[in-house]
Amino acid sequence: MLDVGKWPIFSLCSEEELQLIRQACVFGSAGNEVLYTTVNDEIFVLGTNCCGCLGLGDVQSTIEPRRLDSLSGKKIACLSYGSGPHIVLATTEGEVFTWGHNAYSQLGNGTTNHGLVPCHISTNLSNKQVTEVACGSYHSLVLTSDGEVFAWGYNNSGQVGSGSTANQPIPRRVTGCLQNKVAVNIACGQMCSMAVVNTGEVYVWGYNGNGQLGLGSSGNQPTPCRIAALQGIRVQRVACGYAHTLVLTDEGQVYAWGANSYGQLGTGNKSNQSYPAPVVVEKDRIIEIAACHSAHTSAAKTQGGHVYMWGQCRGQSVVLPHLTHFSCTDDVFACFATPAVSWRLLSVEPDDHLTVAESLKREFDNPNTADLKFLVDGKYIYAHKVLLKIRCEHFRSSLEDNEDDTVEMSEFSYPVYRAFLEYLYTDSISLSPEEAVGLLDLATFYRENRLKKLCQQTIKQGICEENAIALLSAAVKYDAQDLEEFCFRFCINHLTVVTQTSGFAEMDHDLLKNFISKASRVGAFKN
Repeated sequence: MLDVGKWPIFSLCSEEELQLIRQACVFGSAGNEVLYTTVNDEIFVLGTNCCGCLGLGDVQSTIEPRRLDSLSGKKIACLSYGSGPHIVLATTEGEVFTWGHNAYSQLGNGTTNHGLVPCHISTNLSNKQVTEVACGSYHSLVLTSDGEVFAWGYNNSGQVGSGSTANQPIPRRVTGCLQNKVAVNIACGQMCSMAVVNTGEVYVWGYNGNGQLGLGSSGNQPTPCRIAALQGIRVQRVACGYAHTLVLTDEGQVYAWGANSYGQLGTGNKSNQSYPAPVVVEKDRIIEIAACHSAHTSAAKTQGGHVYMWGQCRGQSVVLPHLTHFSCTDDVFACFATPAVSWRLLSVEPDDHLTVAESLKREFDNPNTADLKFLVDGKYIYAHKVLLKIRCEHFRSSLEDNEDDTVEMSEFSYPVYRAFLEYLYTDSISLSPEEAVGLLDLATFYRENRLKKLCQQTIKQGICEENAIALLSAAVKYDAQDLEEFCFRFCINHLTVVTQTSGFAEMDHDLLKNFISKASRVGAFKN
């Protein structure tokens, strides 16, 4: 469980107060301000209150937590902060509230007066549901549920994306090359902005003096521009440091570019990089990247749970990814970043109360409470008829008038069928990609579409050169078109190694014929 006590500012809170925290964000030029929510959905603030950034209606510092009553009844979905600092917050209902430093109109309320209390920002956003927010030093960015990006605030380098360098006092939709695109993720560096669209392309604009836009130059960009160097690479997430950028691809790889004076690109040197450069973080796939516009620190988490950090770490310059003892990337910024801030809204899961979902998870394969058992490959799997009927259409009909307490199953293997039953209790699966192929077969047979998607996701995460052809073959067999396209792209991107595997040598004739034809069409054999 995340320990918020690792951030020095929380030493001002009692142990009882810390136990009640469910969300938190540590911010400020020295990490001396914090906003947090409690188990009772109350919002509290604490710290130096620079420019009224605590939203209390004054500029008085507070060494004790004070409740932020002006947001009473609101639930926080996401939150970001600038250097002033200013705060941009989105609620679970998609509303936007801002307060704090406002010398450059970064609050989006049409003025340059500091905001001492949260202000609801509705201009050009009144019919929009905001799902993600991001702040640069003095500008703000929000993403809506329909994939539109809005920006406002300081614009000296084009970071608002309006085509000019005039500050933007109210939310303005970022258009240009983003006009007909659906954005799925946004991020801000100190004076630059980024958006990932649903096709996996990355669009960038704003300050580029350190090459942080990844365009191969150092000229500022006043409107969104696609990073051409990432052609053929499908990006899922982007994260921005003070003047460097990280992206995570759908194959679990990381690329970095921009400022590198502290080794924050993880490339083994301190030279700036204006084009995307691969970051080598062991052989495991990366599932999360982390950076913050106020720091020169980078972090990543692997599928196996390992957390790495590089860049400025406690005064040292770490030029290659370094394995930490942490279990989450948040801890890197609490313990090693300067200042000790949080790179995202922290989420603290309660550990003293079992939810209904957690209780059901515990009862899976429990012979003491089960009223049904499946015999698969000579082994028993224990289950509960009523839950299976509720969760699965197949069991709703097959168990309707069935009073037997044992069902023999020969169509599927024990690991696959056990994973299927466990999914009905947990909504998740934990299988190797090869076993996930068998579960994909079952999911197709039982018409469990969500399970089918989870299987495809597991296969994507576990693909490698050795199993790529086998997984491609499975995708074709079970008509999983998205997975087929993913496996095909992986094979093309790693063609030399894939064609030397036993899987390729034993490839079905028709599949091989189609593979070669399709590969030719995308220019795989030009060289």
